[in-house]
Amino acid sequence: MLDELLHGTISVAGGHLSTREVVGNLFGLASALLGMRRLVWAWPIGLAGNVLLFTVFVSGELSGAVAEPLWGQAGRQVFFIVASLYGWWLWSASRRAGAAADGGAIAPRWATGRERLGLLGLAVVGYAAAYLLLQRVGSWSPTTEAWILAGSLLATYGMARGWVEFWLLWVAVDVVGVATLVDAGYYPTAGMYLFYGGFCVLGFFTWWHVERRTDRDPVGPVDLEQGVPA
Repeated sequence: MLDELLHGTISVAGGHLSTREVVGNLFGLASALLGMRRLVWAWPIGLAGNVLLFTVFVSGELSGAVAEPLWGQAGRQVFFIVASLYGWWLWSASRRAGAAADGGAIAPRWATGRERLGLLGLAVVGYAAAYLLLQRVGSWSPTTEAWILAGSLLATYGMARGWVEFWLLWVAVDVVGVATLVDAGYYPTAGMYLFYGGFCVLGFFTWWHVERRTDRDPVGPVDLEQGVPA
C-alpha cells in the first residue's frame, strides 16, 4: 500500500494522475472541512496532506505535461507545515482554555484595523520576497506563484488566529491558483482549488454567522507567549 501511495497512478479520462497528488488534496479538503467546524484535527490532517504534496511538486511527477518542479508550490507546503504546527498549538491552547463558548477550538472574530494593516504590509513584503526567490531558482511562473505562496501563508496565519477574513484571503489565492495549476498540468490540485474557492465562500459565511451569533468573547484571543487567553 505504501508503494502504491508513493509511486502509483490513477487512470482518469485516458490520463494518469499521481496517487500522492490526489490523496494529498483529499487531506487538504478534509482539513478545510474540519477548519470550518473549528476542530483542532484540521491542523494535523492538513499537515499530512502538505507532506504528500511537497513530494509531488519537487519530484516533477505531474498529472499534466509540464515536467519540472513548481518550487513556489513546493515551498508553500514547507511553510504550511510550519504554520500547521503553529495553528495546532494555538488552537489546542485555546480549546483547553475554553476560549469558544460553543465548544469550537477558537472563537471567530474580525481582525482589528491594526491587524489588517499588518496583513497588508506582510502581503506586499511577502509577495516581493517570494517573487525574487522564485525568479532566482527558476520556478515555472514566479509572478503567480509568488502570490499563491504569500497569500496562502497569510490565510493560514489568519486561520490560526481565528480571523473571519482568512476565508476571503483563500478566495483571492484560489482565483490565481486555478489558472496557474491548469497551465502547469496539476489538474487534481486545480480542481481542488476551484472547489475550495466555493467552499471558502461557505466557510466565510459560516464563521461570520458564528461571530455574529455569539457575544464578543470576553476572554480574548490566545496570548502567543503564554499559550492561554490574554
